[in-house]
Amino acid sequence: MNENQPNTLGEQYFDAVYRANDDPWGFETSPYEHAKYAASLAALPRSHYPQAFEIGCSLGVFTALLAPRCGRLLGVDVSEQALARARQRCADLPQVALERRRLPDEFPEGQFDLVTLCEVGYYWNPADLARAAAGIAAAVPAGGQLLLVHWTAPVHDYPLTGDEVHEFFLQRAGPDGPWRHLSGQRQPQYRLDVLEKR
Repeated sequence: MNENQPNTLGEQYFDAVYRANDDPWGFETSPYEHAKYAASLAALPRSHYPQAFEIGCSLGVFTALLAPRCGRLLGVDVSEQALARARQRCADLPQVALERRRLPDEFPEGQFDLVTLCEVGYYWNPADLARAAAGIAAAVPAGGQLLLVHWTAPVHDYPLTGDEVHEFFLQRAGPDGPWRHLSGQRQPQYRLDVLEKR
């Protein structure tokens, strides 16, 4: 890895964030977050996904909203503190499995009809984003879909911006890439793109 690359933000960063605030990004209470969740669900082309994978499930708020559209939903996060809250929230959703994993190093096995990468990609440095993207592409069969949603304002301690994450994937949605772009939208504070595996 280029030694000048910023470090991927990992367990220690998120442990400190969740120690300081149980809901640091307002996932449970913010009208902005709830509107973004609704837009994300509305952007998904299918009513049902047999196998889905949520990268960075945090407190499980979006997990619980997405679960009714999934036969099985695997949510992963690097923070055990966040996962404890997610497990409480999703306790009555038998199709949901929640695991502590550090991506891209601990990518799960199996194939997924839907992968969601929402508010996560900018925590990776460019090398880890590329590794994660390769893992996602390998895990999604032809016709499977990828949902990308990210805040677009730069944050000083994040290795990447939301726009850089989306542009990275959209560059792979050209004629020779593994993805095709189904839809996209830019809101005042975030952008949303849906890709489909060729």
